[in-house]
Amino acid sequence: MTGVESPAYVPGHGLLKGRTAVVTAAAGAGIGGATARRFLEEGARVLISDAHARRLKEYEAELAAEFEGVSALACDVTDEVQVQALFDAAVRQHGRLDIVVNNAGLGGTSDLVDMSDEQWSRVLDVTLNGTFRCTRAALRAFRDGWQGDEGGRGGVIVNNASVVGWRAQAGQAHYAAAKAGVMALTRCAALEAAAFGVRVNAVSPSLAMHPHLVKVTTPELLEELTAREAFGRYAEPWEVANVIVFLASDYSSYMTGEAVSVSSQRA
Repeated sequence: MTGVESPAYVPGHGLLKGRTAVVTAAAGAGIGGATARRFLEEGARVLISDAHARRLKEYEAELAAEFEGVSALACDVTDEVQVQALFDAAVRQHGRLDIVVNNAGLGGTSDLVDMSDEQWSRVLDVTLNGTFRCTRAALRAFRDGWQGDEGGRGGVIVNNASVVGWRAQAGQAHYAAAKAGVMALTRCAALEAAAFGVRVNAVSPSLAMHPHLVKVTTPELLEELTAREAFGRYAEPWEVANVIVFLASDYSSYMTGEAVSVSSQRA
């Protein structure tokens, strides 16, 4: 299949002006880094985080050269103390928290018959448990700061799931289980958080290209996955970030508990 060329980059429209956001796993490459940049282009203040402190500081410097309102704090989402410190820092720095993007996740390829307990647990701990820890911290911050007087705007959480949470892929049992768990967590959290004006949704991308994916995926598998896409190409990370901006903005004010497929590959 001949791929369709990527579209032109969409400029910002001030959709998140005045908001404060936390974005995890945002050390430059991939969806997290693209989301941080898009949020800044849309007028938000952004606290970026990642477990890789050096890459995080480098990306902070890159963004700070172009935008005001960006800061960084290293955080391993498998560590509850670090997670709480991240959300405390966001509120301390800006006086409020409006948006949280839980992007941290870990993949890998291993057939279930050969998968070790450590491989299974590591992927689940980063991808599902890490999303749980950050969602819990965000909900506590939103609940404690909820005044009920802002037209229902009590905060927004956007989780990064995956189409693999809906459909099967060989070698991905741990990752698929984790991402399906993220979707279920999103739906349950949304019902609970509605009482204090918080919306919780997820994006479910299929194939968004970034340098890390190239390192952990064979060229043959990338070619196969790309061929499955309707446009015959992978998504640019910023195309997924655009949907995250929509879910974080007031344009999606009646949406909660949804997992939005950023792909043609839901099933």
